[in-house]
Amino acid sequence: MRTVELEARGLAQLRAMLLGPLGAAFERAVEVVMASHGRVVISGLGKSGHVARKIAATLASTGTPSFFMHPAEASHGDLGMVTKDDVLILVSWSGETAEFRPVIEYGKRFSIPMIALTSKQDSTIARASDVSLILPSAEEACPNKLAPTTSTTLQLVLGDALAVTLLERRGFSPEQFKVFHPGGKLGTILIRAADLMHSGPDLPVVTPDTPVPEVLLAMSAGRLGCVLVKAEDGSLRGIVTDGDIRRAVTDGDLAGIVTTFMTKSPVSVSPSTLASECVALMNERRITVLVVREGAKPVGLLHMHDLLRAGIG
Repeated sequence: MRTVELEARGLAQLRAMLLGPLGAAFERAVEVVMASHGRVVISGLGKSGHVARKIAATLASTGTPSFFMHPAEASHGDLGMVTKDDVLILVSWSGETAEFRPVIEYGKRFSIPMIALTSKQDSTIARASDVSLILPSAEEACPNKLAPTTSTTLQLVLGDALAVTLLERRGFSPEQFKVFHPGGKLGTILIRAADLMHSGPDLPVVTPDTPVPEVLLAMSAGRLGCVLVKAEDGSLRGIVTDGDIRRAVTDGDLAGIVTTFMTKSPVSVSPSTLASECVALMNERRITVLVVREGAKPVGLLHMHDLLRAGIG
């Protein structure tokens, strides 16, 4: 409880400082990154290095190209990864990390904008940087006041704030987020009907005057357990499922054309509907297939098996 309370107190101090000079510096840091045509290169050592890696990963996944550079490796060739179009962010609580010296010299030599993330206004990296994000000198939660605890939390939170602000400034959309997160739970959450639906030549389609035997052939060929009924203008007239066929057999009503036993108002969704919403709708309506359409025209079919294969259930 003491650890949580001390770190929460540090965050309260951070919030208060953002309403003052730190807020103005934060705005300048955002403008520096937005004005760059390259990447954000973040560097840090020790626990600050771990935080720097996370900030770089968060920026990269939310629309701001970024990568982590180890300060000790920088002077052994990794500075070659940094270009004049990039922005350097140096993360150090004390601001006196000796390994930053060649990084700072390189940045100055090639006029690369530098942002310091530190707690010391008069530190080496703060004085050398174009923008200094000065964190509050909050009390560490470590009882010896030595192990980075509250300090790394503050670094991480301000890094998150920077990433989210840049995300909003860029208008980074869920669709763009999905491009960077195709795997895992996040990728699954963002899958839409258009990503899984059957379309084009895979779409089993008949016209309203199609005889029943031809409907059965089209359904068998499509292997989706259904067939769409489309009018001459391409609009949706209905759908025939294997359930409709079974009911028609039971009722002795298989004579004539498809309109005699099709479902005239099938459940449908738009291509942009989230796959998770499609599953919920199928469960609610107790169906296994959805029509995907744009306006009055069907553009695809989505089967429950497609959703299950994609890991959505």
